[in-house]
Amino acid sequence: MSNRVLQCKYGVTWSTVNKALTSAWPQPRTTTASARPSKLDPFTLLIDEILLIDLDATRKQRHTVTPDLPPSDRRALLVRGVALTT
Repeated sequence: MSNRVLQCKYGVTWSTVNKALTSAWPQPRTTTASARPSKLDPFTLLIDEILLIDLDATRKQRHTVTPDLPPSDRRALLVRGVALTT
């Protein structure tokens, strides 16, 4: 079959037909995202400290929403790095 017949049959452009004829496998995708540090990295220790202090605060003075767990269990989860939001 000619390229023009393939274009009409599948409803694609000539460049798509040429790409399909050159290789049966799709081209690998290139990633554009670069590995860069988070903007919060300098503040992670401060944030963790605030969250640990919140565990001992009264209910209305906390900065986070936490599940209904005793403070000791919440502290253990936070020290292990488990998210406490619900």
